[in-house]
Formats: sequence, C-alpha cells, structure tokens
Amino acid sequence: MVRRRVPLVTLVWIAGGLVAGGLWWWAVLRLALVPEQSGLVEGAVAAGGWGLSLLPVHVTASAGAGGRAVRGATGARVTTASRPRRWGGGSDPS
Repeated sequence: MVRRRVPLVTLVWIAGGLVAGGLWWWAVLRLALVPEQSGLVEGAVAAGGWGLSLLPVHVTASAGAGGRAVRGATGARVTTASRPRRWGGGSDPS
C-alpha cells in the first residue's frame, strides 16, 4: 500500500476553506430563517461570499485556450481575448 503525505499547507488551506464556507452558510441561513435577529456581520459575510462567487478565480492564463498568453508590464501573464470564429460567412438558404 502506497502512503502519500499531504503537505501541512494543503491541509491548512482545506481547513480554512471549510471554515469560511461554514461561516458563509451560517450567515445565509441566519438571514433567511431569522432576519429580525441577524445583523450587519451576517449581511457582510453573506454578501462577501456571494461577491466572491462571481469572480472567475478558476480561470488561468493559458495559450491553448484560444487566446494568447503574453507578459504584461509587471511581468505577470495576461491572456488576450480570442478572435471570433467565422464559419463560412453566410447562412444556409432555407
């Protein structure tokens, strides 16, 4: 049996994500179930978590995704938009 060691940093990130997710769910459920007793903290946590869900944080710069990965002024990788595809230029006569 092969045992793989998980780095401590990975475990800390996973635990932090679970704690943050638990706090967000607590805030959302408290706002939904007892809105008269919830306050500013619950609203801020719920709105902040919802706002983070709108960010495309899973997207990374990649040259194979149709765009072109280049180095920006700060040295960071920046992805340019891909050109729209042209499929024959006309429509079918129907």
